Amino acid sequence: MSRSEKFMKKRNNQPKKVEKAVRKPSENQGLASDEFVFGMHATIEAIQQGRGNKLFIQDSLKGEKVQQLKDLAAEQHLPIKWVPKAKLDSLSNQAVHQGVVLTITPYEYLSLEQLLAKAPANPFFLVLDSLEDPHNFGSILRTADATGVDGVIIPKHRAVGITPIVVKTSTGAVEHVPIARVTNLQQTLSQLKAQGFWIFGTDMQGVNYRQWNATGSIALIIGNEGKGMAQGLKKEVDQMLTIPMTGHVQSLNASVAASLLMYEAFYQRGAQ
Repeated sequence: MSRSEKFMKKRNNQPKKVEKAVRKPSENQGLASDEFVFGMHATIEAIQQGRGNKLFIQDSLKGEKVQQLKDLAAEQHLPIKWVPKAKLDSLSNQAVHQGVVLTITPYEYLSLEQLLAKAPANPFFLVLDSLEDPHNFGSILRTADATGVDGVIIPKHRAVGITPIVVKTSTGAVEHVPIARVTNLQQTLSQLKAQGFWIFGTDMQGVNYRQWNATGSIALIIGNEGKGMAQGLKKEVDQMLTIPMTGHVQSLNASVAASLLMYEAFYQRGAQ
């Protein structure tokens, strides 16, 4: 074998370098879905709470609300970028953004201990047992804010957390209702009972909710949309509540049921 043949053989046996395409980072790259909010009310509340990083406004948008956003952004030294609607559609994953998207600092959940320390005397907590629909969660938070609920407790796993849809549906209430996220709901209920809480559950078989004594330190469990309350949690319940129904449907939407119960507690606990 000649020297040139040996050289070619050695060259062909060497690993070939593969040229990789270098993709320039886009403006959306690194933007997690839970690090922005959209919609007028949710955006205004987030800015007022000091959680905004950068404000995107549709370039054709005008009016009093836009001026309010601009003024708030100026107060917070928040950069504004005017962009076409298609850009906002992309940022919000085709949601109804009303012409505004705000990148934010991630929501910081409380621990149970922090929630208890923050709560007033004789608090009213909601415990959401593995809710999956962000619209339900957002609606519940909106009513919780309206009825003076002192805190909401959700599980860390197999449940919806604070997402852009939750924030928008709550119309900014997420900024005002303390939310604790815990590892074990059953253990959490045991801890609440040790703190003097009465635990109430929701079920088709129970006491009429109009007979509910909602005064004092209480925690109300709202079950999963399809499965209801977990069996393990039922062991911790002091009293089951039911909403009387007539008709052909077997249950109410979770947010509707929660709203009825929250308003019942609201009136019992001193609403004017």
